[in-house]
Amino acid sequence: MDRIRELIEQLNKWAYEYYVLDNPSVSDREYDKLYDELKALEESTGRVDFDSPTKRVGGEPVKGFVRHAHISRLYSLDKCVTYDELDAFFTRIGKVAENPAYTVEYKFDGLTMCLTYDGGKFVRATTRGNGIEGEDVTAQCLTIKSFPLSINYNGTLEVQGEAVIRLSVLEKYNKTAKEQLKNARNAVAGAIRNLDPKITAERKPEILFYNVNYMSDGELPSQQAHFDFLREQGFKVYPFLRVCKSADEVKAAIEEIEVERKKLDVLTDGAVIKLDSTKERGDLGYTDKFPRWAMAYKFEAEESETTVKRVEWQVGRTGKLTPLAIVEPVELAGATVKKATLNNYGDLTRKDVKVGSRVLIRRSNEVIPEILRAVEHTEGSADIEKPSICPFCGSEVQEVGANLFCPNKYCPPRVVAKVEHFASKDAMDIEGLSEKTARLMYDKLGLRECSGLYSVTAEELGSLEGFKDKKINNILGAIEKSKQVTLERFLFALGIDGVGKVAAKDLAKAFKSIKDLASATSEQLLELENVGEITADAIVSWFKDENNTREVAALFAAGVQPQIKQKTVISGIFARQSVVLTGALQDFKRSEAQKIIEENGGECQSAVTSKTTLVIAGEAAGSKLDKAKKLGIKIIDEAQFKTMLDGSSY
Repeated sequence: MDRIRELIEQLNKWAYEYYVLDNPSVSDREYDKLYDELKALEESTGRVDFDSPTKRVGGEPVKGFVRHAHISRLYSLDKCVTYDELDAFFTRIGKVAENPAYTVEYKFDGLTMCLTYDGGKFVRATTRGNGIEGEDVTAQCLTIKSFPLSINYNGTLEVQGEAVIRLSVLEKYNKTAKEQLKNARNAVAGAIRNLDPKITAERKPEILFYNVNYMSDGELPSQQAHFDFLREQGFKVYPFLRVCKSADEVKAAIEEIEVERKKLDVLTDGAVIKLDSTKERGDLGYTDKFPRWAMAYKFEAEESETTVKRVEWQVGRTGKLTPLAIVEPVELAGATVKKATLNNYGDLTRKDVKVGSRVLIRRSNEVIPEILRAVEHTEGSADIEKPSICPFCGSEVQEVGANLFCPNKYCPPRVVAKVEHFASKDAMDIEGLSEKTARLMYDKLGLRECSGLYSVTAEELGSLEGFKDKKINNILGAIEKSKQVTLERFLFALGIDGVGKVAAKDLAKAFKSIKDLASATSEQLLELENVGEITADAIVSWFKDENNTREVAALFAAGVQPQIKQKTVISGIFARQSVVLTGALQDFKRSEAQKIIEENGGECQSAVTSKTTLVIAGEAAGSKLDKAKKLGIKIIDEAQFKTMLDGSSY
């Protein structure tokens, strides 16, 4: 072996020990001695090998960033902030995968990176960008020493990681920097996307890897295999991966991360939950934005202690009473906090919260903070009395489990919250109809149902405080425009318990009309991917309520016309077919096959249901194929699929 190769391999080994394993075997002085020798040899011979550590020094500034397409799309993750939302994710998974195993890992708060290798050599680094293409930041990435320039895998490879700057590194940098960096997230984004690689090097970012985005000779079988492969190839992987067999185990791992993350030298903002099996992931597929088999559970940004001054009760659109604590003002996540919420009366008693007590609160996604628990009671601490009547309308409160409810559907805050939700952007999108306006309409115009919005006159609005001609015209115009609404947004606007935007979309797609949905059974509703038992029962109950059906009829009579989004393709070889893909296809990626089916008039489903008309089964097809056989659904293999595409019958 020539001396240059000998030096490169020894220096790269030492760098791996130092930057990846955090376990250096030699002193900086010994490393520098060999580094200087290598540099001198390269200068004298003019030879610089592709994996030489001298290439990691920041070069000249670049003129701008070139866009580069990823080989395989980098999806972002769907996010949740409550266990209720996480349980909905488990429900969707359970409808497709039997006895699923999950992995839980840290979600680091930095900049997503994609590194490409070919023939065992590092080729380029890009940012995630829009997931399809990102910015080429190879020159900047070369200054980072926590990834290998050469690997043992000789095919084409894309690996995904999070560029981060350690909190201790940021603190040290700020001590001498002319311009202070506010936080580690912005610092690393600014470092990687700086046109001058020397500035990147000064800020000392590193990359923590967690995913193989593409490999030319097939997929790895599981998330565990992803981690093992990355470690074997010399990538820096954070040493935490929990494999969980149940929702409870996942939640325990999340809670472990939430406690331990406060001790880390890296900024984290949550946990990532993934279905472990690659085969089962293929059965679930992707939405337009996210993989259906993964979820990011986001943690709250900051916690603090304060004292409870008093507790007020709020009433939401469902009638649920929620305790709101008025607290001594405290700075939290860059804002002065004066209020903090609890989920219900049961939550209040479980956390032992009393007036006059010290409590721990945290801010959840930039909204009203939540009380976590009581920290200390004082002599003056007083129990919070459970309300027996609604504080707004005087109705007798009903107790259901841990929750209290006002049964009066015309209770002022219930109506106001219902109207505000109905008019919101993702529902009927009535711009300008705020909570304050809804309250004025309730108090002054006698508004009690959402359908009443469509009979409000300019004269009536003119009687409200602050309403001039322009504002009146804008609101009336927005109300009129809202009559033309998609069915999915209309369903979301109705405010049925458990029917969020995702479930509303599924319901609209499956039932096509309010009439058909109203007559649906719980069994039919449970066939949908994003509808569980509680939501199915809530939908059936909602349409059995005569008050609700009268309100829908009143909305239709007022001119509201929910429409199904029309497909651009109304004919083709898969026209009127509801198709499920299962198993591994040899000549198509699943996303490619799905696109072909939809372009030819078909509709792709993620699970086999009674509405499925065709199943395309690849190799190692599992439970979906078994279910299709039991239901007598037509099944074809990949060869027959290709024959259809060639225009032949089958």
